[in-house]
Amino acid sequence: MTNKQYKHKVSKMSEGAELLLQLKHRAGCCIDEAEAKLHSLSKDIWSCPELAYEESKSHDRLVAFFSQEEGWKVDAHFKLHTAFRATWRSGGSGRGDVVNVGFLCEYDALPGIGHACGHNLIAEVGAAAALGLKAVLENTHSELPVQVQVTVLGTPAEEDGGGKIDMIREGAFEGLDVVFMAHPSQKDAIYLRRVAVQDVTIKYRGKASHASAYPWEGINALDAAVLCYNNLSVLRQQMKPDWRVHGIIKHGGEKPNIIPAYTELEYYLRTPSRAELSVLKAKAEMCFRSAAVATGCDVEVEFARNTYDNILRNATLEDLCEKNGTALGMDFTVDEDALKNIAGSTDFGNVSYVVPGIHPSFYIGSNALNHTEEYTVAAGDDRAQFYTLRTAKALAMTALDVLLRPELLQRVKQEFTEAALKEDRTLMGEHTEQSAKH
Repeated sequence: MTNKQYKHKVSKMSEGAELLLQLKHRAGCCIDEAEAKLHSLSKDIWSCPELAYEESKSHDRLVAFFSQEEGWKVDAHFKLHTAFRATWRSGGSGRGDVVNVGFLCEYDALPGIGHACGHNLIAEVGAAAALGLKAVLENTHSELPVQVQVTVLGTPAEEDGGGKIDMIREGAFEGLDVVFMAHPSQKDAIYLRRVAVQDVTIKYRGKASHASAYPWEGINALDAAVLCYNNLSVLRQQMKPDWRVHGIIKHGGEKPNIIPAYTELEYYLRTPSRAELSVLKAKAEMCFRSAAVATGCDVEVEFARNTYDNILRNATLEDLCEKNGTALGMDFTVDEDALKNIAGSTDFGNVSYVVPGIHPSFYIGSNALNHTEEYTVAAGDDRAQFYTLRTAKALAMTALDVLLRPELLQRVKQEFTEAALKEDRTLMGEHTEQSAKH
């Protein structure tokens, strides 16, 4: 390369960097301009909390929101009754495939305490980031190296059931190149540990009898439930430190003078990876069934249809988002205890195995804990708006990074492929080991 060629290349790179900064700033301004209607959207969802798969009013509100925005094609009841899709496509000077950037909205609430996990803010972040990105791209056709599609997916039932998993099964995520969402928390964190989880219901059936007059005629289903509970407690000694088993006895009988003929327990099994989850499930199932053998009860073990996977991390996207968020004033935690501690589970984990993406957490102006009444109040407070829109800007800016710098998108995809292959090899190894033991 000649000196002249080198200088020309550096000049082009400088021009590209300057354009990227301008577009990022413009995206942030567009989000600020839409603040009032975004706040109204969030407030309406917060004011009408709906449970998993029943989010009809929230669905309709989001569908109306995008239908009223110029240029969006909106598909209501997309794949699931309370899911939706909104898409917008740019022009562009580049040739080849369209780069499809996805933003996810959640909007289901919790029983009894409403939006105590702030899903109204997740919906707002997704909508705001998509609006900001679209507003910038529709005025920069000639400067784009590729054609772009912006896709917003409304994904119901995260708290219970796994709506994203249903949508994966229905092909809703096919064609996406990268996907973004963010979750409210007590602090800004580019990544908090989201682990694999399996819900399981255990039902014991025995035989009722008078508990005083002739108890020997009965088969005590409550005894089976208690043994099951104790079996799992004993199992904890052999569990890895980052495995979790927690549950309740949902039904323990009718009256003290009747030998319980039916009992029911519900448990959550969690492990850092989906590979380890299969190991824990096998151990837990032996605890469930041995309690039935010991008491003479019949048992039904019903594992939930959808298993939540751990999040497959993407360091390139995380680094980009952290830089953009920091530039906006986000203060990402470096507390090792917080970063290593298990934060819970999400069906976004399953999405991360089919499309590269990120799921950062963001502070909303309150130290209240998720899944509490205090957090419900915080999620509906006007103070949350600044932090919510700031997070949306960080996601839109990160999307611009991968759109205007194609080498970054290639790195994201390569990293995703390698991480998924590594997880698959681990899962295959765990299955092989379990088969050998049996």
